[in-house]
Amino acid sequence: MDIYTIIFLALAVFIFLRLRSVLGQRTGSERPPYDRAAPNVVQRSQDNNVVPMPGSVIDQPPMAPSAEPAEPSDRWKGVAEPGTPLAQGLDAVAAQDSSFDPRHFLSGARSAYEMIVLAFANGDRRALKDLLSTEVYESFETAIKDREKHEQKTETRFVSIDKAEIVGAETRDRLAQLTVRFVSQMISVTRDKAATIVDGSPDKVADITDVWTFARDATSRDPNWKLVGTGSAH
Repeated sequence: MDIYTIIFLALAVFIFLRLRSVLGQRTGSERPPYDRAAPNVVQRSQDNNVVPMPGSVIDQPPMAPSAEPAEPSDRWKGVAEPGTPLAQGLDAVAAQDSSFDPRHFLSGARSAYEMIVLAFANGDRRALKDLLSTEVYESFETAIKDREKHEQKTETRFVSIDKAEIVGAETRDRLAQLTVRFVSQMISVTRDKAATIVDGSPDKVADITDVWTFARDATSRDPNWKLVGTGSAH
């Protein structure tokens, strides 16, 4: 053996002895290492109580207690005052459809309002058919045809929808009806084929208040509401 081999062997023995003295030796009685990624383990103590052991990937927050049924006076809080005709109408709608949520409905109504106004301005009959009752669709189509007859085009742009609130609720047999008042700001202008303005203004923001009624068959699997009546408030 050459001198270099002897030096390397001596160095290896020295390192082994140092590691042994620092890390110690396993005796077989050591606790197993804590594995954060291990699945949950349940251990039974001597008194047979179940003790959950740590080890989930991420500790979950405690489950929220189940919601208590709303008191009658709080059921339509922020939507209708207790004891009013509106609250009674909402009660009747909810009696037919237990999943009815007025806030969810209003969110959809706001979207439908904007879609219908823009579809009417653009003469988009396909979009209107999916959102309107037959009677309302026929009324809208008549106005679109008249506009086309005079070779006019309407440009409408929403600035904001400031408010959407339920102002009426009722049921008729299986039909639930909700009336919503929309307060919005929009810019609308109608031009003829020569681009001459015949109505509205491209620079003026108009304050608009519409009162629309939506309806759906509460016993139907189709969750969509359709526009069945329109009106304006001044």
